[in-house]
Parts: sequence; structure tokens; C-alpha cells
Amino acid sequence: MDDRDDTGARHDARQRIASGSPFEATIGFSRAVRAGDRVMVSGTAPIWPDGSCDPDVERQAARCLEIIVEALRQAGARPEDVVRTRMYITDPAYADPVGRAHGAVFGPARPAATMVVVAALLDPRWRVEIEAEAILG
Repeated sequence: MDDRDDTGARHDARQRIASGSPFEATIGFSRAVRAGDRVMVSGTAPIWPDGSCDPDVERQAARCLEIIVEALRQAGARPEDVVRTRMYITDPAYADPVGRAHGAVFGPARPAATMVVVAALLDPRWRVEIEAEAILG
């Protein structure tokens, strides 16, 4: 994805991926952005298409990861391309189930990963939010 034309002028070469989240338009963000060989996936919450949220934290993490994998696919990336993840959890007791869900998707890639306990997430039903970065190549 070259971001310069033949005159050398720079152009926006970003590919923006939308997921249909109601927050994308109001907050002004993309689910993911591909810039050259990099794909950055925004913090992803455990929301099902009907707006529901399973109370089980491992299912929530799996749902976050399903959304992330789909955004990666739309940007031309795969889970194996992921080099960095960040997991935000609202209780230290959630570390093991969230870690299992993360390992099921990213275990072979073994990206650099961070898990942080936070006071709260945007919706009180959410127990986890995950973001990811990939490099193609």
C-alpha cells in the first residue's frame, strides 16, 4: 500500500475496517485500521450481534477474539500475524479464563501480550476488552 503518487505527494493509504458497532460513528473510530503492513484492531468488547453480552468471562473473551479475527481477516491478516495484544479485565480472577481464550486463538503466534486489571469498562456487563496489532509479511 504505497501512500505516495508519482509526484511524490502523500495520500491517505489507510484501509478502515468497520464492524457495525454503534460506537464507531459516535466516537469516531474504526474497528481496525490497516496502514501499510500493519493492522491495529481497536479495543473490542464482548457484544453479540443482537446487543447481548454473555455473563461468562471466558465466553466474553472468546467473543472479543471472534470480532478481532474477523477484523484481521477483512484487513488481509490472520491470527498468526498478530504481534501484540492487550487485555483489559475488571477482576484479577478473570486472568485464567481470559488467558485460555487468548491462548486458543493466539497460542501458536505467541504475541507480546499485556493483561491489565481496570476499575471498569464502558458497559458494566463487560468483564473483558481486547485489542490486537498485526504485521503482515
